[in-house]
Amino acid sequence: MPPRVLIAKPGLDGHDRGAKVVARALRDAGCEVIYSGLHQTPEQIAETAIQEDVAAVGLSTLSGAHLVLFPKVVEALAERGADDIIVFGGGVIPDPDIAVLKEAGIAEVFTPGTSLETIQRWVVEHLEGRDTAEAGPEGETA
Repeated sequence: MPPRVLIAKPGLDGHDRGAKVVARALRDAGCEVIYSGLHQTPEQIAETAIQEDVAAVGLSTLSGAHLVLFPKVVEALAERGADDIIVFGGGVIPDPDIAVLKEAGIAEVFTPGTSLETIQRWVVEHLEGRDTAEAGPEGETA
């Protein structure tokens, strides 16, 4: 089974064109992609990630709330015992904030101008061998 990825828009940011473009690019790279839609709380994103049994969550924001919302998604996953889910992000994120996000558990941050091929390559490389769709509730392979 292909790796499953959730693309999510945390917070009140109402712009999702970039998230949809990345979702399509990841689908074209062989991932199974779920898009959660706009205006999701970190808790909703974590619940969806667990329910959909994804290997990774891709977050997108243009609102400037990334330093609050992205780490809250990581925390919400950890609180639910799902800290093995890779979280990556993108959007309008100032360079100095990237290190802060990585320290908070965001595996990678993609900023405007990053090619779709770069994002595809990174996701595929980091999800190789993570066929979560075949895993059972405790992570056992079915």
